[in-house]
Amino acid sequence: MTTPDVQVAPLASGAPACGLCGTPAIVHWQRRLTPDEITEQQVLEQARRDEAVLLADPQLPPPEFGPMPGYLDAARIVFGCKDHAITQDAAALTHQAHCTAPAAHGLPGCNCAPEPAPQPEPEPPAAELPPGWN
Repeated sequence: MTTPDVQVAPLASGAPACGLCGTPAIVHWQRRLTPDEITEQQVLEQARRDEAVLLADPQLPPPEFGPMPGYLDAARIVFGCKDHAITQDAAALTHQAHCTAPAAHGLPGCNCAPEPAPQPEPEPPAAELPPGWN
């Protein structure tokens, strides 16, 4: 499979760059957070919760929070240039935290088993109309 030549505009300030070489990104996909990234996310969430408690009206019940975010609650976006991209089918899936894409080995792909794609919801059965309603 050959990669078509792609014309890329100059990288604007704040525009995404390839995670491996820093050139302008043209594709992206998602991966799960590493343990360190989950810890960082939980620290930020705890700070947000602490601030919400401090700013809460003392005459009202205290704010309630759900469980702290975990592994399946967030993903990180990975960017790749045309030389460090993965296939479109692979990019449609969420990759594992240890995924090596974009890889320097020059081949599209990664070293993880992405999560399976979500299955579509089954169609509900058609309701049967009462007599005189067809």
